[in-house]
Amino acid sequence: MAVPKRKKSKSRRDKRRTHQKAAVPNLTSCPQCGDTRLPHHVCPSCGTYKGRTVIEVEE
Repeated sequence: MAVPKRKKSKSRRDKRRTHQKAAVPNLTSCPQCGDTRLPHHVCPSCGTYKGRTVIEVEE
């Protein structure tokens, strides 16, 4: 079984992990109310999607 000959330094380990990070979600503005929302999702503040009211939102 293979065993590492020397300990990997913290710097070397962290350099390997630089690409393992969470991506920031893309946010778009709602054309109806102007609030930010995720693309291809119903707007949580006004309840519209593609110009139609999909869900009723209590105000």
